Amino acid sequence: MKRNNSMFWGMFLKRLFQLSALFSVLITAAIVLTVLIESVHFFHTVPVLKFLFGLHWSPQLAMRADQAGSSGAFGIIPLFTGTFLIMIVSMTVAVPVGLFSAIYMAEYAQARTRTLVKPILEILAGIPSVVYGYFAIISVTPLLRYIGAALDVEVATESALAAGFVMGIMIIPFVSSLSDDIITAVPRSLRDASLGMGATQSETICHVVLPAALPGIMGAVMLAVSRAMGETMIVVMAAGFAANLTFNPLHTVTTVTAQIVSLLVGDQEFDSPKTLAAFALGLTLFAVTLVLNVIALRIVKRYREAYE
Repeated sequence: MKRNNSMFWGMFLKRLFQLSALFSVLITAAIVLTVLIESVHFFHTVPVLKFLFGLHWSPQLAMRADQAGSSGAFGIIPLFTGTFLIMIVSMTVAVPVGLFSAIYMAEYAQARTRTLVKPILEILAGIPSVVYGYFAIISVTPLLRYIGAALDVEVATESALAAGFVMGIMIIPFVSSLSDDIITAVPRSLRDASLGMGATQSETICHVVLPAALPGIMGAVMLAVSRAMGETMIVVMAAGFAANLTFNPLHTVTTVTAQIVSLLVGDQEFDSPKTLAAFALGLTLFAVTLVLNVIALRIVKRYREAYE
């Protein structure tokens, strides 16, 4: 009897796990299919090449055909330029601070210090992004403008630097916490062997621990990159909606996610190119993020094979 009950619950749990995995796959497929179908409708109106390589973004459509700009402009180059500019600024802040704090907590900090510092650092991940947005416009932007005035450099009221800096602070826990767990998981025997051969602790960290943990650290960084590219609220509040094609972080820019929000806010007709452009932007952002993750996985796989 007990054996039959065990077999029943074993089969039940197996089917439950299978259904859960299938449900996740179906939900992902449904999301991708929905975005893809609406994007195809958009590309019936706007040519794909004009969308992918256009240098102007102005999706506002005129009410009458005789008005200027009635056809709109749907070039995404300015949007992705702003997205990557803010992402680079945020990674410049998050990766060094997060990785160095992870190394300190895993290799140098005492148990009491680690127990105290790590939860405080991870609190940053629980703060809503809108709060970071307020912090950006109330504190960071005025500070940057003050520093810019002192250096005789013009800093826009809404700038990529302010948005990227605050976004980097928000992303620090993603890099720090994951990197800390990965570094801690490196076998102690590797450290002992390096120290036994006369290497210092810093040399052991640089030449043994970090190379062994590099695949996991790369995964943490790519997770942070995806988080930065998908962030919306901080960009809306600190960087604005102006689609300027610029590489200057002191200027106003916008991102793909911010434009998706602006296109879908309010009462919209889902058969107009302006609204359908949001789905095309989502599909393109999904494709770009997927390509970045595939590249990162290939780099990790190549390094791991060379190391092992």
